[in-house]
Amino acid sequence: MMKTVNNINELPSPSFVCEEALLEKNLKLLSHVQKEADVTILLALKGFALQSTFELCGKYLQGCCASGLHEAILASKEFKKEVHTYSPAYKEEEIEQIVSLSNHIVFNSFNQLKQFKEKALGKASIGLRVNPEYSSVEVDLYNPCGAYSRLGITKKNFLEDKLDGVDGLHFHALCEQNVDALQGALKNFEEKFGKYLSSMKWVNFGGGHHITREDYDVKGLIDLLKDFKQRYPHLKVYLEPGEAVGWQTGYLVATVLDIVENGMKIAILDTSAEAHMPDTLAMPYRPDIRNSGLANEKKYRYRLGGNTCLAGDIIGDYSFDKPLKMGDKIVLEDMIHYTMVKTTTFNGIKLPSIVIKKDNSCYQIVKNFGYNNYEARL
Repeated sequence: MMKTVNNINELPSPSFVCEEALLEKNLKLLSHVQKEADVTILLALKGFALQSTFELCGKYLQGCCASGLHEAILASKEFKKEVHTYSPAYKEEEIEQIVSLSNHIVFNSFNQLKQFKEKALGKASIGLRVNPEYSSVEVDLYNPCGAYSRLGITKKNFLEDKLDGVDGLHFHALCEQNVDALQGALKNFEEKFGKYLSSMKWVNFGGGHHITREDYDVKGLIDLLKDFKQRYPHLKVYLEPGEAVGWQTGYLVATVLDIVENGMKIAILDTSAEAHMPDTLAMPYRPDIRNSGLANEKKYRYRLGGNTCLAGDIIGDYSFDKPLKMGDKIVLEDMIHYTMVKTTTFNGIKLPSIVIKKDNSCYQIVKNFGYNNYEARL
């Protein structure tokens, strides 16, 4: 039986906390887009795979997109709706199970299509990922259409005489962007691959659509989708956002373990940028912290660091109205999408607990982690 507490200070530390009401708010907006534009929105597990929320997500979304065998198993077992699978490359020993779990299977190259088409025919709808060569993502690490990208088939390498058995095309060119970026990607997609759509049954617009962000042009997206469907009325249209589902639905709660000084005050937390929120180092970006300011904005300045032995395990410099002390709780905002799925046990550090904040404001502790999770990985 899951433990329930009523106060954030009673939570195990560190903990990821997902607020059910905020998640449902996002889901309702995505459902609105589905209904108004007559499209299907899938949950991208690579960005949000919190299975304890799948019952709620399933009330609004039509299924999941998976990036390989394990995500496909999770989607089939726990979400229990449509499963659409894409991988840059499938393995021979996994393909039959993936096909058996998937409604759609998308291949990244004609080599993979040739290798596995016979195993998929009649069992899953076959698609190809194409590269529209539209690059609007500023950080190369997250740019699906960057120079020398391995993701998707370019027009130059597209073999139009090898499309027998192919039902759909998939493109993904965005990363947490607004509808103007989709307009550019779609224009390039149609210019390069539009001639093949008459023989297709579906098209997948991929992810990166930041639909639930406050400044996102939802009406513009609906209009764009309606316009596309008017031009291609025979096509079923899919979108597969991950970050838009989990966007601003929760936070990471950590505790100040110690405060040391070396030219400035440094607060050491029981969480880690490297192990628990790696995008803060990879992007890099400075996460928002509740009741804090920029480094010199408020009276008391601290550098916040993790408790691994990595010298660069630094979250950033912040300031507070009051001095921090050992035992204080630190709340790092917007740590649900893409953060929870990337955690590791580097340096033997404990994984954060998983908590759902229910509508009645109580906190349901879904999972705690310990030594066995570290040992099992190695």
